Amino acid sequence: MYAIVEIAGRQYRVTENNHLVVNRLNAAEGSKVEFDKVLLIGGDKVKVGTPTVSGAKVTATVKEHGKGDKVLVFKKKRRKGYAVKNGFRHYLTVLKIESITA
Repeated sequence: MYAIVEIAGRQYRVTENNHLVVNRLNAAEGSKVEFDKVLLIGGDKVKVGTPTVSGAKVTATVKEHGKGDKVLVFKKKRRKGYAVKNGFRHYLTVLKIESITA
């Protein structure tokens, strides 16, 4: 069984007992979070929501918070002596999908 879930404005395909990396959520490590914006539930029989499947939810556990890979931003204007190098790292949350209920 799998589901399409909207988490923090993005859509993810999730299955039970899998790990998922999403943008940082306001939840403590080890806590359980529930997502009720389930757009589709698949498996033997597919349920498509309009826009969401009523009564469906996905339960996950927050495993850890971390940062993604560094992304470098380099700006340059030729012949002007202008060059700026910046970088940033996204704040991420790792979730373990516990259950999908329809």
